[in-house]
Amino acid sequence: MLDPSSVAGTTLTYVLLVLVALGALPIVAMGYQFVLIPLHAFRNHYAKAAPYLPRVAVVIPAWNEGAVVGNSVDMLMRLDYPADALRVYVVDDASTDDTPDVVLAKSRQYPGQVFHLRREKGGEGKAHTLNHGLAVILEDDWMEALLIMDADVVYLPDSLRKMTRHLADEQVGAVTAYIREGSAEKNYLTRFIALEYALSQAASRRAQNVMGAVACLAGGAQLHSRANLEALGGRIDTSSLAEDTVTTFKTQLAGRKVVFEPHAVVLAEEPQSVAALWKQRLRWGRGNVHITRMYRRLWFRPQEGNRLGSIAFGLVWFGVAFQPVAMVLSSVGLVGLYLLESTTSAQVFRTIWALAACTYVFTMVMSLALDPTTARKTLREAVFFPGLVSVLITVETFFPGLVSDDVPAIFGVEVSDGALRWWTLFVYSWITLSMVGAWLIKKIDGTRAGRFVSPLLVYLVGYGPILCAITVDSYVKELRHADASWDKTEKTGRILA
Repeated sequence: MLDPSSVAGTTLTYVLLVLVALGALPIVAMGYQFVLIPLHAFRNHYAKAAPYLPRVAVVIPAWNEGAVVGNSVDMLMRLDYPADALRVYVVDDASTDDTPDVVLAKSRQYPGQVFHLRREKGGEGKAHTLNHGLAVILEDDWMEALLIMDADVVYLPDSLRKMTRHLADEQVGAVTAYIREGSAEKNYLTRFIALEYALSQAASRRAQNVMGAVACLAGGAQLHSRANLEALGGRIDTSSLAEDTVTTFKTQLAGRKVVFEPHAVVLAEEPQSVAALWKQRLRWGRGNVHITRMYRRLWFRPQEGNRLGSIAFGLVWFGVAFQPVAMVLSSVGLVGLYLLESTTSAQVFRTIWALAACTYVFTMVMSLALDPTTARKTLREAVFFPGLVSVLITVETFFPGLVSDDVPAIFGVEVSDGALRWWTLFVYSWITLSMVGAWLIKKIDGTRAGRFVSPLLVYLVGYGPILCAITVDSYVKELRHADASWDKTEKTGRILA
């Protein structure tokens, strides 16, 4: 065993401490972001917003969306928005179900307002489908603003008005809304997703408004000024699975603002199984990996006209994109310190875990306060978002007498020194092992027993680790240059309209 007091031991100790510190960076990034949220009350775009009702063309890409697109069109027609200033274009991507019949029926029901555009060659992805619609819409000068949405989402009546008011400021190129999980009958997974959206949108995007750099226009709620679309070449980028993020970056790099409007609420149907969630988020994750590489010369290089290159935004972006790497580094550092028999291992672990726990509680309370509707339905998920195992470790962190060298017992059960050593190694490794557990949940979810076992395992391992494991999978798929075809999530029309 290497002597911790030797030169080599001291050097290794410092290296391991650096690994733990790097592992803590996502915690710092998250905490920083949420500290900014109260500033949104003072630093926002509302002072420059004004009542503004431009002529809006809505473009809906649709492939086999017969079960949902009719309801979405009906809800658009019921918006609190002038009927003569709203047109809906459904771009049918060579659907093989009843999508054409549904849209044509809506076109007859709403003459002059709903239009069916058919692509005979489909399957090229959402961006190609959108571009087919844009080519038609931009042929004349009727459209003053364009709303890109998904075929299954439902806009609340006042949502479009709340978005268009920001376009009264000519410096604003695009506006996005708050996508809220809207299934009429929720299960355990949709409640976790609802909570995630409160964290990542209602809260985090407020902070991005404050920073002056928005990471992504929600794919189902993108409102663009005509000037912004024309400046982007009148087309959506087709090189990435994250075409919405590319559009967001290009808008800001060209010097136009992107605004998140938290009070414009859009309901969306989300996956109800881990397998479906994995498929959806893998596409998102691979898109983000591609964006990170595409804009590699942008990160941490402040420049005039936009804030995407700022240190703050870079910290937030990489805090999410490389969180799994940070988790592994942290585990390696903690386990290494413990095996080195460094006296600092326990102290470092408690410090890092306490920091993570306090940051998590702060972010969760802040997010739920911003969306009381979601809060009322997801209190249990708020507790178990990181998983029951992590909750127990957190209890031990704040009450170290439950497990210690002086009192070798775990919650009252006597254990040997050897067992205590293995328990400690397990605890120090858990943030990495949890991602392995998430991968196992995905495998089990597809089995006959998965319907009953998966919910219990998700509460045990945590929803957060599942998202991190999907991110790791996206790294692997990108490194292997796996097929990157656009694979949409199946929708069944479960939205609470």
